[in-house]
Amino acid sequence: MKTEVSSPGRRLRDAWAGKTIAIPGTFNALVAKMAERLGFSAVYLSGGALSAAAGVPDVGLLGVTEFVDAARSITAATTLPLLCDADTGFGEALNVERTVRLFEAAGVAGIHLEDQELPKRCGHLSGKGLVAPEVMAAKIRAAAAARRDPDFVLIARTDARGVTGFDDAVRRAKLYLEAGADAIFPEALENADEFAAFVRAVPAPLLANSTEFGKSPNLDVAAFASLGYRMVLFPLTAFRSALKAAQETLTDIMKKGHQRERLSGMLTRAELYDLLNYAGYEARDKAYFG
Repeated sequence: MKTEVSSPGRRLRDAWAGKTIAIPGTFNALVAKMAERLGFSAVYLSGGALSAAAGVPDVGLLGVTEFVDAARSITAATTLPLLCDADTGFGEALNVERTVRLFEAAGVAGIHLEDQELPKRCGHLSGKGLVAPEVMAAKIRAAAAARRDPDFVLIARTDARGVTGFDDAVRRAKLYLEAGADAIFPEALENADEFAAFVRAVPAPLLANSTEFGKSPNLDVAAFASLGYRMVLFPLTAFRSALKAAQETLTDIMKKGHQRERLSGMLTRAELYDLLNYAGYEARDKAYFG
């Protein structure tokens, strides 16, 4: 008798229904495996991290297949539901149909789409432009129609707070919910009072972005939970930390000619092999040869 396994989208919905969840950005498959071991309920693929890892800024230079390929490597490595940044949907409403189908086929639990014009920018930078709310609503309708699993999660991100103001962000969020969004991601709210006011104004599952060095305060998960948010994103936290460690390590090698002072900050060989389940691969290889 087959045991029915819930879809990635259903697992993500169940995770935030039970409690407010922290969703860390995992910039490769191994970091996702680490997050699963540590007990997280879901993981996230950031377009900002993906772009930076390719050596380019997050201004819409990478295409949907590059995002989907990265997502597929993560879903193959972990059982955790993966939420993905899908930028502006990589085109207009008809492009969004394909975007949803590609992410869903890659085993992704859900995506968020944003209402910026191209070239898009980081949500915490100035100089952004917004599409008309009706254009974004059309993309949401296309995304909802394209998904094969009704539990595949569609999150509408609005960048209106930093462009046209808080009230417009609320108006847009309500329109996007009517168009079929399952949750709302209000980007770049500027203080705890705004986060609280958005909860009162928009009765829906909400995602808070706790990115560093931006316009929003870095409240902790418990604080966001008390305000009414169901998901708290840490999109670039591990990535920024890893880059800083890499920079310091390379500096030591260049200036000192050795890495000995960095050893205490590294995973040991044993720890890395354990994370990779090296012993399991070795055992299976021996078994195949009898």
